[in-house]
Amino acid sequence: MMKCYCKIWVFLSFNGLVAVGSVISFLLAIAWAFSYVSPSSRPVTQNYDIHIPKFNGSMGICNVFEGSWISDNSYPLYDASDCPFAEHGFNCFANGRKDRGYTKWRWMPRDCEIPRFNARTVLSKLRGKRVVFVGDSLSRTQWESFICLLMTGVEDKRSVYEINGKKITKQIRFLGVRFSSFNIRVDFYRSVFLVMPGPVPKRSPKRVKTTLRLDKLDDISQEWIDSDVLIFNSGHWWTRTKLFDMGWYFQVGDLLKLGMPVTTAFREALNTWSSWVERMSNSNRTKIFFRTFESSHWSGQSRNSCKVTRRPLSKTHGRERSLISDIIIKVVKKMAVPVTVLHVTPMGAFRSDGHVGTWSDNPSIADCSHWCLPGVPDMWNEILISYLLTNEGVLLQ
Repeated sequence: MMKCYCKIWVFLSFNGLVAVGSVISFLLAIAWAFSYVSPSSRPVTQNYDIHIPKFNGSMGICNVFEGSWISDNSYPLYDASDCPFAEHGFNCFANGRKDRGYTKWRWMPRDCEIPRFNARTVLSKLRGKRVVFVGDSLSRTQWESFICLLMTGVEDKRSVYEINGKKITKQIRFLGVRFSSFNIRVDFYRSVFLVMPGPVPKRSPKRVKTTLRLDKLDDISQEWIDSDVLIFNSGHWWTRTKLFDMGWYFQVGDLLKLGMPVTTAFREALNTWSSWVERMSNSNRTKIFFRTFESSHWSGQSRNSCKVTRRPLSKTHGRERSLISDIIIKVVKKMAVPVTVLHVTPMGAFRSDGHVGTWSDNPSIADCSHWCLPGVPDMWNEILISYLLTNEGVLLQ
């Protein structure tokens, strides 16, 4: 009997150990899988083989988006009040902001230095070229910054004008500024989703007011093709509140995708965009860029509180990562034509001091998404211009 009991005890103990080991292995596998798919647990760019602006620095090749903000009294590079193309709502100083410290910061990469901006040199190199910005209001801010930077090198300001005589407003889908002395055009196309809005299919639920055709690029896309530099951005409108709460839902072909998550839809839209770029663009002429998601600094439980600081943050508090930026990088990585990623997400994460806040043309509504001009978007353009002049000399010869 003792032998029998011993055998039974050993058998049960062995089975117990196997069972416990199986449970532990299962839990470890789940933990590993979660860490792999979780966007917040992975670096944004380190594992991606993408084309990002790099310069030759003192320590070799330098990723310009790895660095920090340093104080520089030679900034800002222009006065927004002297630039008729800077939207009044982004001119924070003119709208009552007392401190000007937010204009005195320059981005310094870790292992190299971005060449100093020289407007006359850039104008000369861009002679006869067409630069096109496509995206949402953050793209319009970069477009305005680009024009204001170039205007500092123009003697006769009247030689720079909007080709249709339009004023800079949020509602206009197309704005084009011509530098007549240099035969340069800098255009902006408002396309917040990049894909085409469409009518509601028959027998759709009442909550559906408009659809986004994820498989069709915006109907104004044919006007983007004839360009020398093409800069895209999208992301800020890809949220539940700006889509589902307003009655916008997704459509692919004839099918309404009511249950499709926003991030999945954004990926589908970018795949449509990438196919268009591969099919329609002339990589021998057009240099294409895609700017990643711009960090906002909303706070509070409902993310509706806006506190603009006086200085950049010392830590990013997780804002250097973005699922939207992850998707952009992954899609670009798979493309068959060269597209350069302007990965501004990490550098913007520090700049809680650079937002419009209540210093806009509507001070009753705080703004922790858009940026003051002059300010952070100027640095995006300095990097863009430096990349063109330093790494892509063929374009600007």
